[in-house]
Amino acid sequence: MVHRLLAMYMDGATSQDKLYYEDCCEHSSVREQIATDAERASIKYKMVEFMQDKIGRLFDGHVSGLTEWGIYVEVEPTKIEGMVALRDIRTDWYQFDEEKYETRGKSSGRVFHLGDPVKVRILRANLEQKILDYELVEEE
Repeated sequence: MVHRLLAMYMDGATSQDKLYYEDCCEHSSVREQIATDAERASIKYKMVEFMQDKIGRLFDGHVSGLTEWGIYVEVEPTKIEGMVALRDIRTDWYQFDEEKYETRGKSSGRVFHLGDPVKVRILRANLEQKILDYELVEEE
């Protein structure tokens, strides 16, 4: 729209209706956000679909996110992200510290930070919800 307006003004057009162009810009922004959301959803769907036949397999990965409910892990070599739910880790009680941005085991003292290497097993692949659940594999 900006390029069209500039071309019009260079050709000698008078000032255009500001409200019309503001409405057009708002509409374009909303449509672009919808398209971006659809693209992300379709990519997530295809990632979960790809992992469905890999349930039970072990992967090396890296911590890509931490929340109060889980540890997000991106596995190698595909870079597909899933979550290890803290409630599913049976070896210790893990708690997220938002201030330090880390997850720490209460009795073991094991700490997870962004980028830490981990080993995970694919636990569930829910295509309908586009969710991958991983299980943390403790190193011996």
